[in-house]
Amino acid sequence: MSYAAPRSSSRRLAGAVATIALHIVLIYALLHGLARKIVEVVAPPLQTKIIEEIKPPQPEKPPPPKLAVPPPPFIPPPEINIQVPVQQAPTITATPTPPPPAPVRTAPVVQAASCDKPEYPPASRRANETGTVLLQFLIDVNGKVIDSKVERSSGYRRLDEAARAALELCNFRPATVDGQPTRAWARIEYLWRLE
Repeated sequence: MSYAAPRSSSRRLAGAVATIALHIVLIYALLHGLARKIVEVVAPPLQTKIIEEIKPPQPEKPPPPKLAVPPPPFIPPPEINIQVPVQQAPTITATPTPPPPAPVRTAPVVQAASCDKPEYPPASRRANETGTVLLQFLIDVNGKVIDSKVERSSGYRRLDEAARAALELCNFRPATVDGQPTRAWARIEYLWRLE
């Protein structure tokens, strides 16, 4: 005896048709990317946040104790008695010689035609940097600048360096001592002004 209810052939056919239809719908969805769209809708984009590590506050170290420095011991200066015999100084007679003539010195002179105005640094122009730089420079016997340094800055390193670079391109008439060319330091001031 069978306890299962007899199934009709129409129910079997309806179940088979429903299974085949479900498979067709699934295959269609996979081929046309509908499953991917469903996954995109279901899974929202992943969001991350960077959280800074919170460091515990460091306990302050107490300052080291100040130790009083003892005063140095007082040592009285020794008493010294020196007896100097009194002598008469010998008489010296000398005829004064006239002092040598002082050397005649002339300062170096810039030859204006050889010295172009320095080019304003583009970065300084964009930053509206202005100022006055005072330079010291050493001129050799040929009238060339062989050393230079900033005596008073304009406040901007680019302007100071541009003035030094331009100065090294100038020609000078060297300083002289008794008509002979010699090395000498001189000063020049550059005024940087936006026009």
